[in-house]
Amino acid sequence: MLKSLAALLIATMMCLATIATARAQDRPEPWVGTWKVDLERSTYSPGPKPSQPAVVTMEMMPGGAIKTTIDTTDPTGQPAHTETIGMFDGKQNPVTGAAPNTTTAYTRLDERTFQAEGKVNGTPTLTTRVTISADGNTLTATQTGKNAQGDDVSNVIVARRQ
Repeated sequence: MLKSLAALLIATMMCLATIATARAQDRPEPWVGTWKVDLERSTYSPGPKPSQPAVVTMEMMPGGAIKTTIDTTDPTGQPAHTETIGMFDGKQNPVTGAAPNTTTAYTRLDERTFQAEGKVNGTPTLTTRVTISADGNTLTATQTGKNAQGDDVSNVIVARRQ
C-alpha cells in the first residue's frame, strides 16, 4: 500500500512538472502586445522628438516568429507604417514600409530582452535593445548607431502597455 501511494505521488509530480513546462513554453513572450510611446519619458538625440507618440504592436506568428508593426509619424508629420516578421535567430528580415533594402535581425538576449539590428543596403544603421520591465507594463528601447544623415543616434524610447 505504501509503495502504491509513493508511486502515485511520483506519477502525479511528474505529470504536474510536464504541465508546468508545457504552459511555460506556450506562454507568450513579455513584449507581445500593443505599446504606446511616452514622449515625456523618452529622449531623442540628435532629435527632433516626434510630435505624436508611436504605437508599436508585437505579436507571435506561427513557427515562433515575431511580427513588429510600428505606426508613427515621420519628421515632416506624415504617417508612417512599418512591419517586420522574423525569428530570434540573428538573420536579417525585410522591413516593409521603410526605405528600400532596410532589414532587421532579431536576437533574444534573455527572458525580457531582445535586440534588433537594423541595416540599409547591408550597412548597419541602428541597434535597438528592447527590455520589458519586471511588472510587464513598460518597454524601454535603447537605440544607438547612425541615422540616414550619418549622425550618431542615442535614443531612449519608453512605452507603456496598452
